[in-house]
Amino acid sequence: MHISKPNMTILVAGGAGFVGSHLCDALLAQGHRVICVDNFQTGSIANVQPLHNHPGFRLIEADICDPFVADEPIDQVYNLACPASPPQYQADPMHTMMTSVVGTGNLLRLAERHGAGFLQASTSEVYGDPEEHPQREDYWGHVNCTGPRACYDEGKRAAETLCFDMLRAGRVDARVVRIFNTYGPRMSPNDGRIVSNLIVQAVRGQPLTIYGSGEQTRSFCYVSDLVAGLIALMNVDPNPGLPVNIGNPGEFTISELAELVLEMTGSRSKIVHRPLPEDDPQRRRPDIERARQVLGWEPRLPLTEGLALTIPWFAERLRETPPARRGTRQSVAAAPW
Repeated sequence: MHISKPNMTILVAGGAGFVGSHLCDALLAQGHRVICVDNFQTGSIANVQPLHNHPGFRLIEADICDPFVADEPIDQVYNLACPASPPQYQADPMHTMMTSVVGTGNLLRLAERHGAGFLQASTSEVYGDPEEHPQREDYWGHVNCTGPRACYDEGKRAAETLCFDMLRAGRVDARVVRIFNTYGPRMSPNDGRIVSNLIVQAVRGQPLTIYGSGEQTRSFCYVSDLVAGLIALMNVDPNPGLPVNIGNPGEFTISELAELVLEMTGSRSKIVHRPLPEDDPQRRRPDIERARQVLGWEPRLPLTEGLALTIPWFAERLRETPPARRGTRQSVAAAPW
């Protein structure tokens, strides 16, 4: 059963980001009013530019690490505010951690004041380099709590703790989604995720970079499938009271993904290998049985169909933004996921 009501006012933190902007689109299409909050650390004004004249859309530039007061009633809060790729979250690891802990605490208190539903975007990174495969929600994970990825992994784990403590105390109707690798239009070309990195390199005719052997695996969920899962979890009744994996259980090696990108772009680029970064997970695939049973949700788009929608978007953006010239500042080295 789902409890979605018409004409709600919904706050989306991180709403100018890749996933957040798609969520804003979907909520507006359902007839809700959307307040997008973003500090534009990794979000882009271009992602929400088409919404500026929408009567139901409001944009607020703010950092959730600062106390936030809404000047109107709020029915639901989605917290998607946090850098999500290693180059981004490692660029300012202390702020990443504080965004997950202090920022989530601020938004939970906001939801409590308004009696609003709350959805926390957690991550498959809470499983670390998993010793269980595929990953079920009752797996406690294998995380290096002092490594270079810990600011994100441990920050998200702490945010989950805050949510479930507030839920158990009866203070906030909090729900937690664990998001697995997601891709689609509006990914930043230089954000360092494996899908965007390989597509950009292929379209530009550059060597495709694979970190490690390429035999490590990931599961890739198209963004519209993810957004449908987020909305379903926010509105399901009763609250599951447990984290829910949302992702596509189709599992591919990084080498398979690279070959598929080469085939679909028609690129003649070569594949080059680089050393594997510290704590990079070897296998990642969600068990989504809980999402199927509790939400009636499962992904619809296979990887080939999702890439067919994603590659043209990147190709168009790259025509508008040529690669940096030699001697200018380059983007951070791409991450292996």
